[in-house]
Amino acid sequence: MAGPEMVEYEDASPEVRAVFDDIMQTRRVDRLNNFWKVIAVHPPTLKRTWESLKEVMAPGALDPMVKELIFTAVSATNGCAYCVTSHGGAAAKAGASPEMIREMLAVVGMANETNRLVFGYQVPMDEPPAATAETDAADASKRRPRSTQVRARRAGRDQR
Repeated sequence: MAGPEMVEYEDASPEVRAVFDDIMQTRRVDRLNNFWKVIAVHPPTLKRTWESLKEVMAPGALDPMVKELIFTAVSATNGCAYCVTSHGGAAAKAGASPEMIREMLAVVGMANETNRLVFGYQVPMDEPPAATAETDAADASKRRPRSTQVRARRAGRDQR
């Protein structure tokens, strides 16, 4: 059985090649993943998907490693081995240790299990605890500025 149709770089139209070039430049790679080659059979989908992914995965309030870990977690839940492999590798490249990835997958598995139990048993929602000025102040004192969190995480990585 033949696999899906793929557009190779050398056979790409100028429109597709421009997106391929942007992917390789942005990701600092010299080859394209098969995902991009397959969806390139429909250039509007290729362009829309790349532009959306590029925007969502760009550094922001979440650093790239966290975004890749989230993408890996969702891919594991959705049963997409291709994306687990791709984004798990990207998470590792961004600084995630094998132990971090294993722990994240354990959390994903537990979340899926407990979510199914809650759904199956139809567990009613709990009332949220009443917020008070004291709990709000205590919670605020526990929060560190993002720059402090990033430095602490990087320091932890440097010690490994």
